[in-house]
Amino acid sequence: MTRIDFHTNIPDKVAYACRLARKAFGANHRIVVLTDDAQQLAELDAAMWTFSATDFLPHVPAGDALAGQTAIILTDSDAAQLPHTELLVNLSRRTPACVDRFERMIEVISSDEQDAAAGRKRYVAYKQQAYPLTHFVAGKS
Repeated sequence: MTRIDFHTNIPDKVAYACRLARKAFGANHRIVVLTDDAQQLAELDAAMWTFSATDFLPHVPAGDALAGQTAIILTDSDAAQLPHTELLVNLSRRTPACVDRFERMIEVISSDEQDAAAGRKRYVAYKQQAYPLTHFVAGKS
């Protein structure tokens, strides 16, 4: 069953996703990042190119010819062909249709009240389905 980690109170979801991708890539993991829409996907794509002067984050959109050989896949669609099933990072406000395909999922929830409310609903739904859940609150020790 998919392990689901909630990371809440995140000030900048795109920057946080870049840090998660860097950490996962550094540990030789393959990652899929699901965004809310094409605008957030474009913002994430641009951020991955400029995130760090010293770190390269190899990424392509889902469906790209190089997706199978690329560690980081970006998508805004639940229907996308996804070559990796190790780690899903959900930046969207919806429950991904493909949760069960992944070994682990990280739900990134911002401090925005609407985003937090949507995250709480997903947390309750996952809990009712008996997913193993953890919760990390950014900025608190």
